[in-house]
Amino acid sequence: MRMIREAGSHALEIRKSRFVCTLARAHGEAEAAAFLAGHRKAHRDATHNCTAYVLGGHGEITKSSDDGEPAGTAGIPMLEVLVRRGLTDTVAVVTRHFGGVKLGAGGLVRAYGRAVAGAIDAVGLVELRPVVTVTVAVEHALAGRFLGDLHARGPLPSDVRYGAGVEADVPVPAPGLEEFEAWAAEVTAGRARVRRGAAGHVEVPVED
Repeated sequence: MRMIREAGSHALEIRKSRFVCTLARAHGEAEAAAFLAGHRKAHRDATHNCTAYVLGGHGEITKSSDDGEPAGTAGIPMLEVLVRRGLTDTVAVVTRHFGGVKLGAGGLVRAYGRAVAGAIDAVGLVELRPVVTVTVAVEHALAGRFLGDLHARGPLPSDVRYGAGVEADVPVPAPGLEEFEAWAAEVTAGRARVRRGAAGHVEVPVED
């Protein structure tokens, strides 16, 4: 799955109507609802504030609203763009200020879809890749060489702690766990203590 790289907005004007799409991250429906409520309050003078979001580890939670536009001409096209881009934990709201020229159903569908697509392109995307945090513990005499080899090989540690020994927390891509553990054993001549920890995700920028 993918997420937006950061929150942001993108505007376009179509036949005198101004469409501004604002994107934000949200982890759960409560956070999405709070963001949308705040946006509507801040833009209550707009003609419409149409919304869509995709949430959940597999994008299984979806919702959209036309906010007074003809049924199916705003929220659904917005949602379709989010789903087609493979996004999750992403909320979109398109604020429209009517310019006096009606666009028709087809024109509205295209306008709202374009607004969301343009905003996604503007803020960029990250890909969520599964990792497991592996803690590697070594004695001080081995730490310098091990950390140097780790920086050369990757992935980089998320945390390094110094105490009686040295511990490094390394976010390892899930498919490469056994390979990493074998490498850690090899470069330390079997003197490293390796412990698997929590599963999670890392964000990798998606290049155009």
